[in-house]
Amino acid sequence: MSGLLEAHPGVARRTAQRWLANLVESGSVKAQGEGRARRYFGVISQSSDFISHADLDGFPTFIPLSADSLDILAYIDQPTEARNPVGYQLDFLDAYRPNVTWYLSAPLRRQLHKMGSTTDIGEPAGTYSRAILNRLLIDLSWASSHLEGNTYSRLDTRELIEQGKAASGKAAIETQMILNHKTAIELLVENINSAEFNRYTLMNLHSALAENLLPNPSDEGRIRLHPVDIGKSAYRPLSTPQQINEMLDMLLNKVNQIEDPFEQSFFTMVHLPYLQPFADINKRTSRLAANLPLFHANLCPLTFLDVPEQAYSRATLGVYEMTRVELLRDLYVWAYERSTQEYLAIKQNLAEPDPLRLEWRDFIKQAIREIITRPELDPLSCIQQKVAASIPEPQQEALQALVVEELRRLHEGVLARYGLRPSEYSTWKTIHIH
Repeated sequence: MSGLLEAHPGVARRTAQRWLANLVESGSVKAQGEGRARRYFGVISQSSDFISHADLDGFPTFIPLSADSLDILAYIDQPTEARNPVGYQLDFLDAYRPNVTWYLSAPLRRQLHKMGSTTDIGEPAGTYSRAILNRLLIDLSWASSHLEGNTYSRLDTRELIEQGKAASGKAAIETQMILNHKTAIELLVENINSAEFNRYTLMNLHSALAENLLPNPSDEGRIRLHPVDIGKSAYRPLSTPQQINEMLDMLLNKVNQIEDPFEQSFFTMVHLPYLQPFADINKRTSRLAANLPLFHANLCPLTFLDVPEQAYSRATLGVYEMTRVELLRDLYVWAYERSTQEYLAIKQNLAEPDPLRLEWRDFIKQAIREIITRPELDPLSCIQQKVAASIPEPQQEALQALVVEELRRLHEGVLARYGLRPSEYSTWKTIHIH
């Protein structure tokens, strides 16, 4: 209650109390705790998946919200003409002091670290994101595009990314958007050792996401030179390129000082779209950039799986029009927990690659291919000779055993891996397998 009144001193305490009491009585909101510790959360209605209170119409009740967030929703859900026109507030960014100001409280940061911790913590940067890359490309490309109104299904996205097959009946812009996400995610993961919060990374990330999607191609990967409007919003971003560049430099300076990866991630989601440094595709850029510190720290990614577009747009409007982060914070925490439930389960099912097999994978393939295509050779003698000629002595015995095991497991379903044809394998089997 105190936070709500501080944010809106024009609202009488009795009015705010009556408003919240009505929500609790109707069952739309659940109250927990007493006094200063009292918090308010949305609850599932018996007849609807949304909060039934008119002011909160359209925001899913399965996402827990604080009283501060309910307050933001009450304002944002007014008609656009009823909300106060507002421009970029320089003090919003200027007042933030890295590692002193916290958008995510210490308990929240501990909760996020506990949720997102993986067995790769302490390993070289990017170890975890590379291990789950194939799934990450599909989920993050699909979910982030979905927040922009893209109608590709998850299955459509998988077929496009894995097989290059565009979904029938979809607009070309939707296909392009998915493919651009794939390129941008790969750019981050493959260059994780050099990717930092700097202009080079942001510009190239934006360029990848914007390719073939902007009316003016010269806007791809470039700070905007003209004003922009935010649809269905009373917010007007900065319009002067000099000011945009100055605030971007300040933003990058501050984000690079933040020590906690989750605070870094959330700070990016707050301030990059708020500044609107690009002609378009600012939110998409921020969603991928918000994963950069998580990739670096080998934490679970934030994929935005199942995040409702209505919830995300309202939370972002809360930042734009009120410079308040509570609603976006509550959504961020819920969305991250949803992501981790998927990805920790995935990693548990991933077999750890054999480091020796990984190091000598090309040698193993060449050896198997030579053995099969030259059936006149004795397989064991051929393996021994090739290993002795090419492999360091300490690894020879183990690698010889690996090649023998690979040959023993050979079957029609893996022949393409070695560049072999079924007829070649059939001939070899006739001679060597009795």
